[in-house]
Parts: sequence; C-alpha cells; structure tokens
Amino acid sequence: MTTTLASGADLFAKHRATLDGARDAIRTRGYYSAYPESAKAYGESAMADGKAAFDARLGKTFALTQPTTGATVAPERSPYGIALDVQYPVVDVDALFAAATQAMKAWAAASAETRTGVALEALARLNAHSFELAHAVMHTTGQAYLMAFQAGGPHAQDRALEAVAYAYDEMSRIPASVVWEKPAKPEPLRIEKRFRIVPRGIDLTIGCSTFPTWNAYPGIFASLVTGNAVVVKPHPQAILPLAITLDVLQGTLRDAGFDPQLVTLAVDTPDHLLAKELAQRPEVKLIDYTGSSAFGTWLEKNADALVYTEKAGVNSVVIDSTADFAGMTKNLAMSLVLYSGQMCTTPQNLFVPAVGIAAESGRKSFDEVVAALTQAIDAVLGAPERAVEFLGAIASDATLQRVDAENAKPGVVKRSVALEHPKFPGARVRTPVIAVVDAADRERFSHEAFGPIAYVIRTANTDESLRLATEQARDKGAITAIVHSTDPTVLEKAQRWAREGKVNIAVNLTGSLLVNQSAAFSDYHVTGGNPAGNASLTDAAFVANRFRIIETRTPAA
Repeated sequence: MTTTLASGADLFAKHRATLDGARDAIRTRGYYSAYPESAKAYGESAMADGKAAFDARLGKTFALTQPTTGATVAPERSPYGIALDVQYPVVDVDALFAAATQAMKAWAAASAETRTGVALEALARLNAHSFELAHAVMHTTGQAYLMAFQAGGPHAQDRALEAVAYAYDEMSRIPASVVWEKPAKPEPLRIEKRFRIVPRGIDLTIGCSTFPTWNAYPGIFASLVTGNAVVVKPHPQAILPLAITLDVLQGTLRDAGFDPQLVTLAVDTPDHLLAKELAQRPEVKLIDYTGSSAFGTWLEKNADALVYTEKAGVNSVVIDSTADFAGMTKNLAMSLVLYSGQMCTTPQNLFVPAVGIAAESGRKSFDEVVAALTQAIDAVLGAPERAVEFLGAIASDATLQRVDAENAKPGVVKRSVALEHPKFPGARVRTPVIAVVDAADRERFSHEAFGPIAYVIRTANTDESLRLATEQARDKGAITAIVHSTDPTVLEKAQRWAREGKVNIAVNLTGSLLVNQSAAFSDYHVTGGNPAGNASLTDAAFVANRFRIIETRTPAA
C-alpha cells in the first residue's frame, strides 16, 4: 500500500527533533543514537517479520524503478551456504544517467529543508527494515547475525544521520539573500545578493563487500541532501543490502512527489564490470568508494570527479607495558576474532620488544606475551556455538586462500582451523592464524593481510616498535592504532606516532570497548591523512564540497 506523504517541509518538521539531536551530538561528540541497537526495541514480531521479508526476496527478480536491458544477473553467494539466487536487472547505462539527470532537476530545486526531511523519513523507514537488512547483510558479507543487525542496520543509519546533520549544518550557514550596503558618496552602494545552493552532479557510490550499508550510507545521504542524484554500484558479492536500501529510498521519494530514479542501482555482470566505466562518465561529479587500495588509488588519479575514498591499511598495536595483562590480552583477542578480522579497523601487526614487557604481576617474556594472546583467543572462542557468533563466516575465496597460504608459512604459532556452524553446515568459518616474525621481515607484515591473520613482531625495543608503526601508517596507511604502556614518556611518543602517521589511536584498552568499533557522532572514522583513505566519516569536509553556491547580484533600490 502506497502512503501519500505531506510535503518535504512537513517531513522536516516531523523529524526535526531527530535532526536537532544529531546536530547537537556532532558538536559535543558525546554519545547519541537515534536508532536503537537492541532488538527488543522493535517489538515482538519485528525479528520474524524481517526474516520473512528477507526470505521473500530469495529466488526472485529484484524490481527497482530504473532503465534496464531486460537481462538479469545473480552473482551473490552466501558465505553461510544458503541459496540466494536474487536476480538483479542489468542496467542500460546511457538511459540510467539520462534518467538520473532528469530526476535531479526537481530535487535540486527543492529547499535544503525539503531534501533533509525526505532523507530523514527514508532513514526512519530503513530503520523499520533493520531485521530484513540484517539477514541481507549476514548472507552477503558473512557477518554474524547480531553484528549484521547492529552494524548493517541501526549503526549504519546513525552514520547516515550524521552525514545528514553535517550537510544540513553546512547548507544552513548560507543565507538565501542579503542586502549588501557599502558606505559611499553621494549615496551608499546597495546590492541585493541572492545565494543558491546547487548540486555538483551525479554521485557514484561504489560499495564494499564487508560493510555495504555502514560504509555506503554516509556518501549516499550526504549527496542526496545536498541535491545530487546517486548511482550505486554495489560490490557483486554484497548487492542485496544496498538494493533493499534503494527500494526504500525510491519509495520515500515517490511518496514525497519526487522522481524515484534520483537513486538507482548499477550491478556488474560477469563480462561487464562497471566501476571504471561509470567513474569516467562525464555526468559523474562525485565518487564515494570503499575497497582495495589499488582501485581506490586508480580512482584518485584517473577520475575527473571529486573522489572520497576509504582504502586498505595496516593497523598496528604497540605493546610496551600494562597494568592489566589479562585484560589487555583478552581485549586484543576479541579484536582479532571479531568477524574473522574482516574489518578495516582490525589490528594486524602487534609489535612486542624481544625482552618482553612489564606487567602488574611481573615481567612477561616475549614468548609469554604470545602464549597469553593465543590462550585468550582460545578462551574467547570457547564452544563452537559461541565461536561462530564472534567469527561469522569468510566472505571471499581470496580471503580463504590468503589464510591457507599463511598457515603454511614459517613462524605460525596458532594455525587457522575450520569450524562447523551448528545452524549452517555450509558456512565458511575459520579461526585466526597468528604468526611470530622478526622486525627485519618487512615483506611479511608491511602490507594488508585482510582476514583472520595477525603478526606478533619481535622488535629490539619499544622505540623500534613505535618507529615501525609510524612508518606503516605513513607509508601503507592505517585506520586504527593501539598503544599499551604505563610509561608517560612512551605514551607521549605514541601521540607523536599518531600525529606523524595521521592515524587515530587508542590507549590501554582492556575492557569491552574494542579498537574495531567506531561510534557515530563521536568517532571520526579514517582521518583522511594517510594512504588508508582521503576522507573521514564524518566531518564537514565530507559534505561541504558536494554542493556549490551560485550568487546573483542586483542593485537594490
């Protein structure tokens, strides 16, 4: 049943409290969440309804309002082994861009309040689809169900709201008109100046395979609110979460009186990969990208559009000393286990001095640190039914091959092994592989080894650990970093590491907060200052250049 909405201005008023809460949060950087992460908040039937909605998508053609060739493609394979077989229409690229360009005219002419109101309504509707999105994310990315629900639903929606709030803030700074008066003789010079916000053009959002909604929503919503159309090119392994998103967005736009082809989906076919072709279309003025460093760098160098990237990095941990040895190793173990290391924030390189570290219970040798870490991983995984809820499933064949290759290399102190999933016999579940290497073995650890792979690196001392970590962030990129030390001098050096490598750093995490986690409205995800990416989710720079200001000057009476 189609619901006819009031005007975009009425929607703005309807959701004003949500927007104001978000705007306040990005200024204070305190805790804020508009969309509950607790399943209980959604009612007794919400979980079952979401599963039914997901099941109803399987084996069918996914219909969106947009030009197509008439052909379909179904490239997704669930890492949990269930059949998806969702058929996606193949786009007519020329017609798609023509439709998006036409749809953008009325949208660009609407006020910032109208566009913001429609975006907020779309987020409220997406929130109601959170359980359907949870299954879609789970069975395309390999995330465990709870992570897929939270990260793919409410947390992604919070990130989108954060971008909306920043975009509205930036646009609201600009007055619609002003009478400019300069003292002069015989009479003051008076000019009426009108300012019009205009979009840059079409945004191309290139999705990733691991967090398709969380990573894509900020760019999609920032571009929409600032007046741009959006073409979404999802990763071929993770189409369904973004297809559902666009279905909801198109419905919201249609109900608000706008052309739903303002947002469209462009899916690769096996013989026609679209990313480069779309990126070089003259209509594309903005690109939002999450994925490999190689293609991200290609976009930065070759696309004429304004490009926002989040690429790969090598995240480091420097261990010098600790006041809570058990808490430190448990926290690190959880960070390494969570979603089988398939997070851009997962630590990879753990630098430990050869002489060991100081701890509250006495000095721990290098080997004792390594043993405690592997034991902590075993303790976290525990029973298989619990382990799979931490590990999830491996999303890609390439990651499985990488893990198998690492298992066969020297220095492995904990091999990766396959686990049976109690609910999904075909699930690709693997435990982490941990290898001990020397600082001189740069070729082994100085590039991203995506997946459940970590290196404990034996260094001469903490100074060498910090130097290597700084070089890694500066030269290879890093999204997160951790230092464990009770020495104020070491902590000050670590702050210099963070500044020089332009990487966000966490200090002495021993509790439930993991370095992997990034909170909307408070944490800046990626600094944009090292090779791991040129943009941050989310700051003013992420939104302010998505529109331009056109000025009209007229002599005033």
